[in-house]
Amino acid sequence: MSLPSSVNNKIMKDSRNTKLALNIKAERIRKGLTQFMLAEKINVSESTISLIERALQTPSVFVVYDIANVLEIDINELFKGISSEKSV
Repeated sequence: MSLPSSVNNKIMKDSRNTKLALNIKAERIRKGLTQFMLAEKINVSESTISLIERALQTPSVFVVYDIANVLEIDINELFKGISSEKSV
């Protein structure tokens, strides 16, 4: 039995958001920044960073861009390992 496409799309979106969250957290830690420090540098709340890193909030492309700039990495690094394949 296969899942409806709406369920498959939600699972895929959730897994992509989770991978993005893990990449952001790993890079932040690698740079030695706390959630508070990163939040201050991109002008969002610490709780926003926490929500993003736990994949409970999907950041806008502008927030991801700002995060990449603060972490001094190419924005593509934050999307590493995220599949762009879509299920039909």
